[in-house]
Amino acid sequence: MTPFRLKPVAAACALLLLAHSAQAQQAAADDSKPETKPKAEADVAVVTVAGIRRGIEEAISIKKNSSSIVEAISAEDIGKLPDNTVAESISRLSGVTTQRNKTNGKATDVSVRGLSPSFNGSLLNGREQASTSDARSPEFDLFPSELTGSVLVYKTPDASLMGQGLASTIDLRTLRPLDFGKRVLAASARKERIGFDSGSDIGSGHRVTFTYVDQFANRTIGLSLGLTKFKQDNGGELKFDSWGGGTTDMPYEGGTAKAPSGFLAETSRRKNDRDGASLTLQYKPNQNFRSTVDVFYSRGDESTKKTGIEGAVAGSTGLYDPIGVLSNAVVSNGVATSGTISNYKADVRNHVYSNTDRLASFGWNNELKLDDKWRAEADLSYSHGVKNISNYETTAGQPGNVPAGQLGSVTFSGFNGTNFANVVYKPSLDYSNRNVAVLTDVDGWGGGPTSPQAGYVSLPNIDDTVKSLRLTAHRELDWGPLVSTHFGVNYTKRDKSRTGQEGRLSVKGSDGYASAAIPGTAVEQAGASGIMVASFDPTGTLGSIYELNRWVDSTVLARDWTVGEKVATAYAMADLDGSLMSLPYSGNFGLQVVNTKQEASGNQVDLANCTGITVETCPYSVRTGGTSYTNVLPSLNIAFDLGHEQKLRLGAGKQISRANLDNMKASLDFSVQNATSVAPALSGFAGNPELKPYQARSLDLSYEKYFGKKGYVSFAGFMKKLDNYIINAPEQFDFKPYTSANTPLPTTGPFAGSTVGFLTKPQNGSGGNMHGYEFALNVPFSLATDWLDGFGAAANYSFTDSSVRLPTSGFVSPQNSPVFNGAVSDISLPGLSKHVSSLRLYYENNGLQLAWAAHRRSSFVGQILDYRSDSQFTFIKGETIVDLQASYEFQRGWLKGVSVFLQGHNWTNEPFREYTSDPNQITNTVVYGRTYTAGLNFKF
Repeated sequence: MTPFRLKPVAAACALLLLAHSAQAQQAAADDSKPETKPKAEADVAVVTVAGIRRGIEEAISIKKNSSSIVEAISAEDIGKLPDNTVAESISRLSGVTTQRNKTNGKATDVSVRGLSPSFNGSLLNGREQASTSDARSPEFDLFPSELTGSVLVYKTPDASLMGQGLASTIDLRTLRPLDFGKRVLAASARKERIGFDSGSDIGSGHRVTFTYVDQFANRTIGLSLGLTKFKQDNGGELKFDSWGGGTTDMPYEGGTAKAPSGFLAETSRRKNDRDGASLTLQYKPNQNFRSTVDVFYSRGDESTKKTGIEGAVAGSTGLYDPIGVLSNAVVSNGVATSGTISNYKADVRNHVYSNTDRLASFGWNNELKLDDKWRAEADLSYSHGVKNISNYETTAGQPGNVPAGQLGSVTFSGFNGTNFANVVYKPSLDYSNRNVAVLTDVDGWGGGPTSPQAGYVSLPNIDDTVKSLRLTAHRELDWGPLVSTHFGVNYTKRDKSRTGQEGRLSVKGSDGYASAAIPGTAVEQAGASGIMVASFDPTGTLGSIYELNRWVDSTVLARDWTVGEKVATAYAMADLDGSLMSLPYSGNFGLQVVNTKQEASGNQVDLANCTGITVETCPYSVRTGGTSYTNVLPSLNIAFDLGHEQKLRLGAGKQISRANLDNMKASLDFSVQNATSVAPALSGFAGNPELKPYQARSLDLSYEKYFGKKGYVSFAGFMKKLDNYIINAPEQFDFKPYTSANTPLPTTGPFAGSTVGFLTKPQNGSGGNMHGYEFALNVPFSLATDWLDGFGAAANYSFTDSSVRLPTSGFVSPQNSPVFNGAVSDISLPGLSKHVSSLRLYYENNGLQLAWAAHRRSSFVGQILDYRSDSQFTFIKGETIVDLQASYEFQRGWLKGVSVFLQGHNWTNEPFREYTSDPNQITNTVVYGRTYTAGLNFKF
């Protein structure tokens, strides 16, 4: 389809027409400044009325009255954000976009203004949260949208915000029961059909939610409770991987012809379920005291079964895989467009990746008014996240000692040298036959018959705990433009670890070529290839079919780490309300002084005595390290009231974002590597417990025009000077203290016999500049004419660019390298899409709601998880996601308060696509299909 992109010039013309028509209607609008409120009260969204326009009005109110440059999403009704996930809702906002999870297709990672998701500060009710991944911030799919009342995205720094990010600070807000005027009961149930037009089976799912809000004891006690539960079975997703789009020159009739190097085709079936609960208890006996307790809990299980076929077409993929011979080929311009290749050894893959996560958060806030001037506030919070991961992989095919004469071949056709995903492959052997495909070491990946590898197991565990205490004093002032001040301290302690085991699976028995029959009789098509393969679930086969040979080497042990942080923050902020040359303004300025003490541990293999990869043959020790530092972070936010509901906002400040915790580990490993400019040489990889945060200075300017509470238009520009950017940089390093006479050293080249090599680790380096501009329009068409009452649109466009380029050499490790490794020498900032746009058209009247939404982002560098659950970078093709939504709420009678709805997600069946250097040469494709949801809401 034609890429969707909102044109700023066209949007500006439409804006002028709307603004001209709206001026007469808004001439009598109240131009006075909003009443100055304490920040904790000014940002609260009160959700009491249903409907798209009500959600828009609440979000506009938050944006308009904020002293900082913010974007907001507010629930259209109790327990009803406009999308299924929080991340999808946030992506509606100007300058905000999301990345879909490669495994399940859900929008989980949020990028703001072209920066990686790790540059966001993520808060729940203003508090930092634990995470269940290597990153600092929690994954947004842990927060069901039904339990979220509103979301604020702070684009400029604010001295009163803890846990701020360099790109933005995203604050998820749950409901406040005393903000409601009466008891509210709401429930919903929905049914999903998943994967239409995915090319595989259609899946299903269901969600149920319940929300209860009430007030007791003459409205001195408030209670809100939200519960949600959902289950999904995605049916099937078809995936194709062209091994990076590689070709191999094969001898043919006295010359050479290029043939595909290899491919992977698989069908993925995923099941997941999640339970969530949110509880808020408020106590306000009088106007002088308020106490609020927040509890949030989320628990989820996810399991993905992958069945497919993989193998080298031209060339070899292992010790037991002989080089093939090309025959019966049709060659055009040096490319074998079709042909047959002998000695084809395919791996039948039956893999199961599963995880269980839990996130529990507790917060207790108390506020006491001491007199007419002073208020005191204390906030205590605790957050704990755990994820247990199980990655279980098996291979089946022909054993390593199968006679050469019994090997099969593969025929391919339709190849033009670049269209890897369109090539048709037909193996000569039937891999759905359990006499042909047996569980065994197919390719000799373990090193030979003495160390067979018929599969792989990885069992990592992540544990994260965040504890915080905050004390704040607020004082009302009458010092000219200074109307109030806030100052206090915040102390946060964080402890996070990743531990686990991994190793190779071997079929039970003493024979290195041992094999076993695949249990059951099930067969599955491998992706869209048309190739049928034997299928089974390997869960529970450890001990009955397989033995686990645990790996204990430098690479494996380096994955285990612990990191601890103690962050003490002193802050002060003053609120402004005055005039400059008769121009009214409001805002704030402040300062944070942040002291950090960090320490980390990791494993270091004793290579002086390591003779194998087992616990007995490879001893190791625990390395530790750490540092402390202080950051001074000033901030300024000013909003000038230009009259006629126009505001000009200015934001400036200094910001930091701490590195991901896995970058701060103290582990180190090395070996002889060929991925150096002077290969071969010893190459090592390490964390850096002395790593300091990313730092930037920012300047924002925003113009906003409001049309009452019904709509607005805004233009914004921003600049960031990245003073310090963390990169993985190799540097010359002498590994002599970690070697012995038994340590393998390079045998050729300038480093032959030398312990001097290259150590790659995260380091604080120089930064660069980034800049951009944003446009947002959110208006009902009734501003132009009453004939269009009920119709409206919300449109956003942002452009972001940066001078920062990162060398790809810093992202290469022994077992994990980006898909574009070797294809490009440097990359742009991860998460940076130069163009991001969205458009939402809606109609709402007499209980009927219709909405169409499209979200577009250009190509970018994203992060995915590999088979070890380690993050790696990849180029992701730009995409446009289209969603549809329709609902009807009964307005009268015994069905009043009941609404029915229907949603269509990913209406255009946009796939997830990766590439290595050329966006037009796709190397990996995942087709999710469309998802349809029908449901029933009830509220009284």
